[in-house]
Amino acid sequence: MAISRANVPFARLDFARKARTGFGETVFGPGKTPEQLASIFAAFAEKRLPVLATRVTPEQAEAVLAAGLKAKYHPVGRLLIAVGEKPRAGNKRFHPVLKGTVAVLTGGTADIPVAEECAGTIEFFGGRAARYFDVGVAGLHRLLNVIDKVRKADVVVAVAGMEGALPSVVSGLVSAPVVAVPTSVGYGAGAGGVAAALAMLNSCAEGVSVVNIDNGFGAAVVACRMLRRLKA
Repeated sequence: MAISRANVPFARLDFARKARTGFGETVFGPGKTPEQLASIFAAFAEKRLPVLATRVTPEQAEAVLAAGLKAKYHPVGRLLIAVGEKPRAGNKRFHPVLKGTVAVLTGGTADIPVAEECAGTIEFFGGRAARYFDVGVAGLHRLLNVIDKVRKADVVVAVAGMEGALPSVVSGLVSAPVVAVPTSVGYGAGAGGVAAALAMLNSCAEGVSVVNIDNGFGAAVVACRMLRRLKA
């Protein structure tokens, strides 16, 4: 497949985002053809810069890899990652390793794709993600079995659908800030995650911040910005 490396007329690529925000460019996969995504990744490869694409389909990932571009596809989290030029001896990492750890929790197994989008993004930006999946309130003992480990984290991301109770319960048990991610998992009355989002916004437990429905990426950026403020 022919890839235009020098000209990407359909996108204004932000090669300088890290200089402004501390984190490099990311690309939203939906709405882009496989060929367009491949061209975008080729442009970053020419600059020897890393790039992360979210919500990437297998067909889009295949087009990038078929073009000979070095990238890794994470199908569960639907992330496509190109790390850019490997640092040489004495060179700093593009995304320096962040101090601290983020605990990423899910209410159920069905929430894992959103949680993996979050955890993979955290790792791309230089953070550490500790995963604790299927610890929802339907079986509170599952959360209590891991709560001592969760309490050691510097930030907690709680991902849940249905009634969205997990972040409230977690925030009452830990001292770290909690980022809540409502998911669209659930039956019809959940309205595609609206019920979970409203429950999280109305949490009676303090210290809960809420991102949009299924927005694991947004939660990861919030968590990484918090980690960046930790003192060495």
